[in-house]
Amino acid sequence: MQASLKKWTALVVLVAVALAGYLTWNAIGRDPKAPEVSYTLLDGKTLTSQNLLGKVVLVNFWATSCTTCVSEMPYMVQTYDQFAPKGFELVAVSMNYDRPDYVKTFATAGPLGSLPFPVAMDTSGNIAKAFHDVRLTPTSFLIDKSGHIVKQYVGPPNFAELHGLISRLLAQQA
Repeated sequence: MQASLKKWTALVVLVAVALAGYLTWNAIGRDPKAPEVSYTLLDGKTLTSQNLLGKVVLVNFWATSCTTCVSEMPYMVQTYDQFAPKGFELVAVSMNYDRPDYVKTFATAGPLGSLPFPVAMDTSGNIAKAFHDVRLTPTSFLIDKSGHIVKQYVGPPNFAELHGLISRLLAQQA
């Protein structure tokens, strides 16, 4: 009887530890909260994480010297144009090593004309640090309406997959 009770106690403890681990992983490991940051836009205005709550947001870290970033930018514009009327926002964050004059020229008079979404300069590198210390470009974070990171892309995203995910997130309640 004593051995049977010990086995049941051990089993209950094991199940409790597994359940606690699972709940912790779901609460912390999945869909972490996006960092609270302030974006200084090219026009001098400030956009904060708080301003973006209630929207599905793609934060795209890029650089004018990154050929992959430049080649994905037309797809970013298409994504923005398709989903912005439904509550989507895209913030393009240039890396701290990017020359401000290059960023401004690309964003306002580059090959795509004027970019339709906010472009921020991360001159201090603090925004990249806040987002898991981004160093590779392009890197993008998809954030849901409640401010949780749903997906991180290193390199260009699969845009068909991204569009499907944006559609699903836009359909959800905040």
